[in-house]
Amino acid sequence: MSEDDRAGPMQAGMAEPGESHSAEAPSLAHLKSATIRQPGLDDRGSVFFAAIEMTRMPMILTDPRQPDNPIAFANRAFQDLTGYTQAELIGRNCRFLQGPETSRETVAELRQAVAERRAIATEILNYKRDGSPFWNGIFIGPVFDEAGEIVYFFASQLDVTRRRVSEQAYRQAQKMEAIGQLTAGLAHDFNNLLQVVTGNLELARGSVTSERAQRQLANAAGAAERGAKLTKQLLSFARKARLEPRPLNLNALVLAFAEVAESTLGRNVSVRLDLMPRLPAVTLDRTNLEMALLNVLINARDAMPAGGTVTISTAPVHLNGNGKARALPPGDYVALRVRDEGEGMPPGVAERATEPFFSTKGPGKGTGLGLAMAHGFVQQSRGRLEIETRPRSAEAEGGTTITMLFPAGHGASTEEEPAEPKAVLRRGDETVLVVEDSDDVRSLAREYLESLGYGVLTARDGEEALEILGREARIDLLFSDIVMPGSVNGLVLAERAGRLRPDLPVLLTTGYNEDLVAQGPATPTMDVLGKPYRKAELADRIRSALDRGARRMPAPGEPHHG
Repeated sequence: MSEDDRAGPMQAGMAEPGESHSAEAPSLAHLKSATIRQPGLDDRGSVFFAAIEMTRMPMILTDPRQPDNPIAFANRAFQDLTGYTQAELIGRNCRFLQGPETSRETVAELRQAVAERRAIATEILNYKRDGSPFWNGIFIGPVFDEAGEIVYFFASQLDVTRRRVSEQAYRQAQKMEAIGQLTAGLAHDFNNLLQVVTGNLELARGSVTSERAQRQLANAAGAAERGAKLTKQLLSFARKARLEPRPLNLNALVLAFAEVAESTLGRNVSVRLDLMPRLPAVTLDRTNLEMALLNVLINARDAMPAGGTVTISTAPVHLNGNGKARALPPGDYVALRVRDEGEGMPPGVAERATEPFFSTKGPGKGTGLGLAMAHGFVQQSRGRLEIETRPRSAEAEGGTTITMLFPAGHGASTEEEPAEPKAVLRRGDETVLVVEDSDDVRSLAREYLESLGYGVLTARDGEEALEILGREARIDLLFSDIVMPGSVNGLVLAERAGRLRPDLPVLLTTGYNEDLVAQGPATPTMDVLGKPYRKAELADRIRSALDRGARRMPAPGEPHHG
């Protein structure tokens, strides 16, 4: 055997078939093609075959000289990657790895490269023997004999699923953050407009006696209420809604909500409860949780136009090593699940189901905010929303399960009944400094407060408010918007006001932006009233702030529920 023969059956590095390649002139051409002297695969005792069998890099050879270019060799790493045995692989074209979500364009590119006998590197979604998908980073290159005839195609594989999933999650997070910032900003401005609309409608209804006019004003007020609900959904999606969490018994909440659910879902849909007893408490905002549950139930109803059963279930969940995969810290959680018997969702629809304004219901049948709102609320509550769906087919029934995971509290869950709203407006004669950059909102707040007996001073921004604080002798309460133009927003104003008048209570108002409160300085009496607010709400919060007086508020990072 010559020295060349002892070098092995394959030599890489041929730029074109039939050319010789000197070992003294290394080249990158081996990335594109190879030439071999011994094309047979019978002698597998060489060190090269041993290395290929031992490497963790999946590799195969296909034989284009046979019909349909079947697999002629697959190393052990390829068998581990795909789950197929050597006997199941040999003689089959690689297309059996493809599946329903495999890109037809990528398949066409691979076929064209093979037809043109050139190398190609790409990534394709393939499927393992058990049906699970994986992203395959694949390189394919031709192998020629010394006469320039193609004898094999070599293909190396790499499971790049983790990288692809991470990149997709990062892009999705960026998109959702951008949409969240946009929707939160829009909701803030819209809430200022709604404050003016709802406030003036409320004032007008108090001064109009005509039954027809009262009916018209009531219709307008109802539309404004729906607008306020829409902005609340936007803020929940953007995770900037102002939450007021308290300990809840999830089973008790579901039982109390069951009657509402049955009336909402209609006669064709029955509600089944499967509640695990002795659940730990969860600390959540009850109103937002009920809204999230209602939105999920409405989606379940719409997925079953012919009727069916919706199952609401609860269960404890413990996450340990699997917490990281679900983007949650290890610990105890409580799951609230809604399962329907509908058509299920195709993978592409399920991936976009929590995007705002994405809907498959058709025009006029939904805003596309239901699952987006639920998803935002669950995330803001330090939980996770998961979607499991199975499209209906001739072989199997379809259905979708929405799971909301919430951190579990400690001990038994106790829940106080919400206090009944006060029928009498709480009044006073103190002096309130109102700081608001919107002329219309400022005028409305002044009219509200003066009708309740308060003296009112007004400022257009934080700088003007500080001037008034410096010269006016009597100011009993600072009532300021948080988001204002200039360097002195409501939080900065509250901090500086506390230095000037340590005993001055502060009530803030905002259309959104819980983050400002969480990141702001420790300020006295930092209570927050969301917009749009009614006269009764303002009266109650103003009176409560005055009666309570100044107090130290949580430092940044401490829990704050307003």
